[in-house]
Amino acid sequence: MSTDEVRIVKLAGNMEVVPDGSVTTPRGFSAGAIHVGVRSDWDKLDVGLLASEAPCVAAATYTKNRLPGASLVISRQHLSSRRAQAVVANAGCANAATGKRGLDDAIAMAQAAGAKLGTDPHLVVVASTGVIGTYLPMDRISAGIEKISLSPDGGLDFAKAIMTTDTVPKHTAVRGGGWSVGGVVKGVGMIHPNMATMLCFMTTDAAVAGPFLAAALRRAVDVSFNMIDVDSDTSPDDIALVMANGLAGGPAIDEGHPEAEAFVAALTQVAVHLAKAMVADAEGATKVIEARVDGAASQEDARRAAREIVSSLGVKTMVYGKDPNWGRVLSAVGNCGAEVSEEKAAVFVQTPDGGELCMFRDGSPQAYDQAKAKASLMPKEVRFRVDLGLGNASATAWGSDMTEEYVRLNSMYTT
Repeated sequence: MSTDEVRIVKLAGNMEVVPDGSVTTPRGFSAGAIHVGVRSDWDKLDVGLLASEAPCVAAATYTKNRLPGASLVISRQHLSSRRAQAVVANAGCANAATGKRGLDDAIAMAQAAGAKLGTDPHLVVVASTGVIGTYLPMDRISAGIEKISLSPDGGLDFAKAIMTTDTVPKHTAVRGGGWSVGGVVKGVGMIHPNMATMLCFMTTDAAVAGPFLAAALRRAVDVSFNMIDVDSDTSPDDIALVMANGLAGGPAIDEGHPEAEAFVAALTQVAVHLAKAMVADAEGATKVIEARVDGAASQEDARRAAREIVSSLGVKTMVYGKDPNWGRVLSAVGNCGAEVSEEKAAVFVQTPDGGELCMFRDGSPQAYDQAKAKASLMPKEVRFRVDLGLGNASATAWGSDMTEEYVRLNSMYTT
């Protein structure tokens, strides 16, 4: 990790993890969800509503897919003011590649949520996830939004309402400094973020200045959602949003504020937890792959190398098959575009007892216990470390293995 990341991690250690925490843990937030049948073959919650008692300072990062979904287009327009008060989201239909009707439907969702809450619809963020190229059933969605019952305990239902092929809801919250940060996320396929994740919503009751909130989110996203991979695909609907309603009171946290770094640490802790939860629940996955790169010449080189390892299909399938073919890890590093030297690089795998097994060093394969190497690929989490021997920069990335079940799920997603 960089010096900055190490400091953030240490500060995060002072945060209290809230049992069963979610986006409604911070004061003033409530949520709820309903089943309306966005997809006729689903019988689960599929429309969710999240609201704050007071207007919030807001910041977001978005997909870099050049063909964004209609709901995302409308949300970017609404968030240009850096203000928000609610989120309305649906699962089952991505509202992407839907033309003018898709834009009109996203606006209608915001209007329905605004009418339900008595809130300016321009303060409503709209999010959609699911099948691309299908239209939202707006008659059922609008009627459903009106029937949603909001509650401070509704964060879990909101998390469930944004799930598609996710098998478990993903949520967390931390508390510290008289304020808290909570979050939910969905996404287990089409995950290779260049900014965020599929759908991520974070909340805080801390008072935070707008520019600082945006900078804090970027820092958190860079070491969490931007460092994971499932299948090298980037969705057209990706968004990571944070809303701060300030109901904890006190002066707004800004650069130089005594709690500035603590807030970044809390937001980062929530983001990292959610990012790793996505990888652990990845479509068809049986394992989480962690790749730590040390000794890089620059922070960007460390990030590139770590991401390339967890994105490599060779590494993913090797881990699934429990085949200690360390050459695939080294090859991935050589393919990442970072400065590398075969004579200075070293490859390690973490053993079940917490130690390390060196498999390659000083330009040559190392003698090691094959049985111990294979055993290192048995746990639910498989950890590799590569030391490039060229500098002091480090980074960590997380990915999933690739299995037959992933192919099965994605070969019949709409049928």
